[in-house]
Amino acid sequence: MLTDPATTTSAPPATRRTRIATRWAQPGVRLAALGAAVLVLAAVYCCTDVPGSLAFALEIRSLSVLAMLVVAAAVGVSTVVFHTITQNRILTPSIMGFDAFYVLVSTVIVFSSGSASFLGFDQLTLWLVQVVVMVAFSVLLFTWLFGGRRRSIHLMLLVGIVLGTFFRSSTEWMQRMLDPLDFQVLSDAMFASLTRPDETLLLLTAVLVVLGCAAVVPLLRTLDVLTLGEPAAVGLGVDHRRVVMVLFASVSVMVAASTALVGPILFLGLVVANLAYSYAGSFRHVWTLPTAVLIGVICLLGGQLVLERVLGFGGTLSTVIDFAGGLFFLYLVLRKGAR
Repeated sequence: MLTDPATTTSAPPATRRTRIATRWAQPGVRLAALGAAVLVLAAVYCCTDVPGSLAFALEIRSLSVLAMLVVAAAVGVSTVVFHTITQNRILTPSIMGFDAFYVLVSTVIVFSSGSASFLGFDQLTLWLVQVVVMVAFSVLLFTWLFGGRRRSIHLMLLVGIVLGTFFRSSTEWMQRMLDPLDFQVLSDAMFASLTRPDETLLLLTAVLVVLGCAAVVPLLRTLDVLTLGEPAAVGLGVDHRRVVMVLFASVSVMVAASTALVGPILFLGLVVANLAYSYAGSFRHVWTLPTAVLIGVICLLGGQLVLERVLGFGGTLSTVIDFAGGLFFLYLVLRKGAR
């Protein structure tokens, strides 16, 4: 039987483009592409520009990559969850004063005991103190705001802004009275650093982040419902107060642990969360959460590569990310204002 040659040739270019576009619209395909990008960046970071032994470089740099993954998971998951709860995609957990409180705790230690004592502190003890104090602060705040009749997220945000301003003002007041050497030591401790993290602290932080994510995973479908707003969620049978308390506790633990490990990175959560919303191709948290985590890893790896290979360590990672994040924040504000 003779066949028509037209039926045996490949599909027209327009049809192929349509199929590619259809596949690309699938969240799983986009997530796989991000995963591949993370692997490529990790390989470039670990295996290139090695001045000495490759095995030694891999050992050191693999710890840095693991720290980036832990921080990206903590920041990405906590920010997306925080956005869902507050119904606002510009606010981040730092609005509650976490970063300012972390700086205040470190400043109080240097102010009261001096830089020598601060540097002489056992790293594990210092990390535990910072995590416990920050988690205790957040738990007390959430219990006070949601334990009675208030139960207002807007009140919580207002209180967080006021407390953050108070923490920053108190920090600046103490820093102005510090010895120049003490101030220099404190300033160095305030910049986020992901190179050569302490293995014990990294392991403990990873455990806390995994526990925080484990508390969020069973609530993924509930988070999808919370995007409709509190009245709709309550009407659909969601125990809003209990769910919000669990989610806020998880956010507090993850943010406190990651901040105590590497220091504050102000705009990272804002950047990765909003990029995840645009890129994921779905509003469902089962896709937006891992997308935010992978984008966070890409931002940290890319920022570290720029810092090392382009700037020659002429700055800090937080400076690179905050500069790009600040521009992105202005873009978001101006775009929303234009609407």
